[in-house]
Formats: sequence, structure tokens, C-alpha cells
Amino acid sequence: MKVKIEIDPEIKDTEITIRCSEITPEVAGIQKLLSEAQTQESQISFFKDDAEYFLSLSDILFFETGSGVIRAHTADDDFEAKYKLYELEEKLPSYFLRISKSTILNTRKVYSITKNLAGASKIEFQETYKIVYCSRNYYKALKDSLMPRGEDI
Repeated sequence: MKVKIEIDPEIKDTEITIRCSEITPEVAGIQKLLSEAQTQESQISFFKDDAEYFLSLSDILFFETGSGVIRAHTADDDFEAKYKLYELEEKLPSYFLRISKSTILNTRKVYSITKNLAGASKIEFQETYKIVYCSRNYYKALKDSLMPRGEDI
């Protein structure tokens, strides 16, 4: 892949063009990263009791839905989010990944995965008791997002 930058003082708005023969996963990933860099949304507002909190997305371990409420979990607390899970999935940076019908995970916070061939695999985080489960249908996508390219277990 070639990367080329042209500087033209006459250009008023920066434009990025990707030229390719087809949209590969690599090209789609680059497009998503560029889109995320544009939005710059690193905080979302959350609620607990009567207070509104503004947390950095880097503090969130995972989002889960239950009883019609979306909860955002940090290492030592949880908050209510005023979004649907599918809205969060579209809004969050690429390091957040759906791992089940009811959970979106911050892949940067994963400490360990205990694979279970018969059911959901257990995911643990450092310095917290909280755990979450990845369903079999999402396991490969999770593994691929955690493994550097070219490596395999």
C-alpha cells in the first residue's frame, strides 16, 4: 500500500481519497479510522441517580443491556447510558466490539479470555472483579481484534 500526501496552498478543505481495486477489510478499517478521527467524541454523558457524569470512553470496560436499560461499566462503578446498544455500536470507536447480543466490549481493557468451546467465553479485566462473556458467534471477531496481524494462537 502506498500513502501519498500532496500539499496545495490553494485547497481550502482537506480531502482524503482512497484509490483501490476493491474494498478490502484493510481499506474498510482505514475508512473507519479516518471517520473516527473526524468525530473526536471521547466522552459520552452517563447517569446515576439524579446526577449526570461525563466519562472518558477509555474508562469504560463494557456496555451491557438488561431490563431495557443500557449500563456502562467502569472498573468500580456502573452508569446508565441513554442510547440503544445499536446506537452505541455505531457511535463508539473501533476498539469497542460487540461480543454478544447484549454486550459491547472495550477491547483495550481485556486482560484474559477463558475460552469455552461449548458456550460463552469468559473475559476478565485487570484490577476489578467484573467479568463479561463473549458468545461463540462473536469469538473469532474478538480474537482477530486482539491479535496483531499475522499472529495466531
